[in-house]
Amino acid sequence: MRSHPVKRVVSGALAAFAVIATVTFTQAPAAATPTFPAPQQPPSGSDALEKYREIASKAEKLNEDYLKAQEDLEAKQEELDKFDKALKKAKDAEAKARADEEEFRKEVDRFAGVSFTSGAQLNKMSALLTGESPQDFLDRSSAIDLLAADKNRALSALKDAVTRAEESRNEAATAQQKAKEAKDKAAEIAADLEVRKKKLEEQKEELAEQAGLLSPEDEAAQQDQGPDVGPIQAPGPAAQRAIDAAMSKRGSPYVYGATGPGTFDCSGLTQWAYAQAGINIPRTSSAQSQYGTPVPRSQLQPGDLVFFYSPVSHVGIYIGNNMMVHAPSSGDVVKVASLDGQQYSGARRVA
Repeated sequence: MRSHPVKRVVSGALAAFAVIATVTFTQAPAAATPTFPAPQQPPSGSDALEKYREIASKAEKLNEDYLKAQEDLEAKQEELDKFDKALKKAKDAEAKARADEEEFRKEVDRFAGVSFTSGAQLNKMSALLTGESPQDFLDRSSAIDLLAADKNRALSALKDAVTRAEESRNEAATAQQKAKEAKDKAAEIAADLEVRKKKLEEQKEELAEQAGLLSPEDEAAQQDQGPDVGPIQAPGPAAQRAIDAAMSKRGSPYVYGATGPGTFDCSGLTQWAYAQAGINIPRTSSAQSQYGTPVPRSQLQPGDLVFFYSPVSHVGIYIGNNMMVHAPSSGDVVKVASLDGQQYSGARRVA
């Protein structure tokens, strides 16, 4: 008879266990994320897009190098033209001075011939001795003074002509040497330009091949114009106009060597934007990085030019809050982006 309480205890324990088990197993699906979640696969084509952007970045650097070589060649050609003009001017001046020298030499020789053939020294004492009256002396003395003045003038003019001829000859020699140096340097730059052009074309071909591997999602990502940052307040009117101009081109395609108004490369965009504000800045990012006033990153203001990589090969326009507007690279469009996406190297204020 004492077994009934035991049975009741056992039955109660089993019931309690059943309730606990029921609660535990029915709540399990609502538990936290599993400790070892399934691996997340990257979006389709993201590796291809990363590779594309890597190649595009290299191509952009080559493009900037190519543009700089072009700029250097143009500058050297201008220098050559300047020295060629200086050479021609110096040669013309020398020819004129030589002609004057010949003319004045004849005049001086004529005075020397008169003095030699007269057999007498033309001086005031001889005029006094040969004169018949005081008036004769005055008249002859005056004539001798005039003759001496003419002779001195002829001698002075001859000396001046010789000096000018010699100076012009030296100037011509200097201009000729500098012209030769400029011509040789221009030829050197032209050869380097061809090498850079070839490298750029090879990089473009590789880029085109990689473009064929991009998915529609990748291509859509390249057309993204970046976040909407709202109104941008620049510290001055010129910087404001440059920012407004650049921001108005969001979505415009990146094209190597393009300076607007429909397509741009990085430095083409910044140059075009500041041109709308009436400010002429250099063409390439490397040249722009030497223009204006250097600015510490902690003191950046909207409108400042911001540069990337060392040596500099990319540029954008700062718009505040660690953001910029820029033309990134081939296949991409003008957009707003963070300064932290690339290797920041400095800034310049041009307005």
